[in-house]
Amino acid sequence: MAPASTLLRAAAPAPHAHTSFSSHNAPTSSSNRTTITNTNPINSTSSTPLHRIQTIAKHMALPQTTNFPAEVVPQAPEDPLFGLAREFKADPSPQKVDLGIGAYRDENAKPWVLPVVKKADEIIRNDPEANHEYLPIAGLASLTSKAAELVVGASAPAITERRVASIQTISGTGACHLGGLFLSRFYNPYGDASKKPTVYLSNPTWANHNQIFSNLGFPIAQYPYFDQKTKGLDFVGMKKALSDAPERSIILLHACAHNPTGVDPTPAQWREIAEIMAAKGHFPFFDTAYQGFASGDLDRDAAAIRLFVELGFELVVAQSFAKNFGLYGERAGCFHFVAAPSSDAASVTTRVASQLTLLQRSEISNPPIYGAKVASIVLNDPALFAEWKENLRTMSGRIIDMRKALRAKLEELGTPGPWNHITDQIGMFSFTGLNENQVAKLKEEFHVYMTKNGRISMAGLNTKNIDYFARAVDKVVREVQ
Repeated sequence: MAPASTLLRAAAPAPHAHTSFSSHNAPTSSSNRTTITNTNPINSTSSTPLHRIQTIAKHMALPQTTNFPAEVVPQAPEDPLFGLAREFKADPSPQKVDLGIGAYRDENAKPWVLPVVKKADEIIRNDPEANHEYLPIAGLASLTSKAAELVVGASAPAITERRVASIQTISGTGACHLGGLFLSRFYNPYGDASKKPTVYLSNPTWANHNQIFSNLGFPIAQYPYFDQKTKGLDFVGMKKALSDAPERSIILLHACAHNPTGVDPTPAQWREIAEIMAAKGHFPFFDTAYQGFASGDLDRDAAAIRLFVELGFELVVAQSFAKNFGLYGERAGCFHFVAAPSSDAASVTTRVASQLTLLQRSEISNPPIYGAKVASIVLNDPALFAEWKENLRTMSGRIIDMRKALRAKLEELGTPGPWNHITDQIGMFSFTGLNENQVAKLKEEFHVYMTKNGRISMAGLNTKNIDYFARAVDKVVREVQ
């Protein structure tokens, strides 16, 4: 059928067709000319071919509406953490304190570019062969190989037996997503592709875990983790939940410096967790975003993952270099698959690597290069690696000092507590135990910004603001229930 615009042009009258017409054989004298004039206003406007075609075209036109009305695509809420950062930035108060976003700050509340990162950057800038070409789909091999050693240990049998498949990702978030995508396609523990295993997350956990695995279609459940009374680990509740979970469930575990609580299992508790998971056939999914940043010791912070590998688990690891290298905006990370010991483990690893590469191709095609080069240079140079470990001790040490100072000041003020959990917890975050009303009061009256659940980033505290914060907490705890 011709388009409406064509029909409209075809139906339009000739410029002078409405003025007159004469008989074919009639003479041209004015006395014999017949003139027909349509004086009916109704016929002239509503009965012409042009008007009828316009009416048809109007009915044929697409409705002036969207395919995405509000009931289909509602306005999404602002991300709470980034909304909090926006509010902090807009606050003109000179006393404002940012304890929200999880990024390291130095004694002057400024971002800290690690000295070793500056050296790596200098090496890159002075390299005459440096370019901006695509990386391979699996990323920078000199990074992924060393990243795997960092997680499982350089001399671990899993490395020497070629049981680790590693792929560079968009930091830890991208690693969680790629790992979840791989499991959604290929982990079929019940022999029924329509029945996905449940992903168990700690209560609480990093908020993005829920979104990532929900978006991939996994059923989500929680295991108890934080004990509100002790401000420590609800180990009894955690063990019971893992024991009661359906066999071969996916259990997401924070390798160290649990986000948001700062509460980690002890080595003995990790072994009990591993025993329960082995008995139930659960699949471990480790998220490690703070290796070296938590305790200042790379090996100690990887101990939980290495225990599970040594016990023969098949598992995956999402690894981020945002915190421990300070490469927040460079999005450097890796995803690792570790096969269980077996005669065909190397073959399994090769097949898994091929599928991860295929998935990555359709997701991001190639990972970014700059952060990967920085981390690779440091991890592959013994002198720079040693300096990096010193930088890690600087960051973790300052945070530990702030924990000690905050606890001491709250106890000195006699703030209703107790406050031992501040120093019992580890890593960037502390679950203070402050409730939502108290958090709101701290923001309203003292311009202190933290998440509603009472989590604070210890990196936001320094010797210049810790007295102010402690006194603010003391006042709010006494006045607001």
